Amino acid sequence: MTPMKEDYLKIIFELGGSDDLVSNKQIAISLNIAAGSVTEMVNKMVAEKLVTHQPYSGVQLTKKGKRYAEELVRKHRIWETFLADTLHYDISDVHDEAELLEHVTSDKMIDHLDDFLGNPKRCPHGGVIPDRNGHYHPDHDKLLTDAKDGEEVIVNRFIDNHDLLTLLGDIKLDIGDKLKIISHDPFEGSVTVKNVTDKKKLVIGFKTAHYVFVR
Repeated sequence: MTPMKEDYLKIIFELGGSDDLVSNKQIAISLNIAAGSVTEMVNKMVAEKLVTHQPYSGVQLTKKGKRYAEELVRKHRIWETFLADTLHYDISDVHDEAELLEHVTSDKMIDHLDDFLGNPKRCPHGGVIPDRNGHYHPDHDKLLTDAKDGEEVIVNRFIDNHDLLTLLGDIKLDIGDKLKIISHDPFEGSVTVKNVTDKKKLVIGFKTAHYVFVR
């Protein structure tokens, strides 16, 4: 399986594609690629029975695709946890290293690393880590951009992206922060929020708001 196809499986999983439909637009925004490229890859993945596709609605992982995605995500996120917690990498820097390591790691090694780390349930950016039997508690969160004006939400996780994590570090937006949604800009698509703890207001851009999950 090509690295690009693996990236698709992981991002569909991260966007909730184990249980729900994920739109081509969501995939394109999350991977920062053209919508036409997503359509082409989705067609290939449908042919390989990795996803099902409902026109104008989106894609969902098949049983086969879900199994592949869980294995990839588990190795990737366990390595991210090791790099961040044990080697003290910056969270924004762990993705690329984990991307390389996951492809050369046996199931036996990742099980030992998992035990060494104390069997973590979540990676440094909040994503769930399936256990060695494929069990995990799925997230039932939503994108920040889908939160309603006046709603109070808690930041649950971030899409695993270096530039995003660097930006969030700069603006001091962290997992566990409680936010009140002030407004959505109807033209730019940005979301204005207030941190309930320190009362600071933040304007979260359109793309960034599609990378942050809240509950």
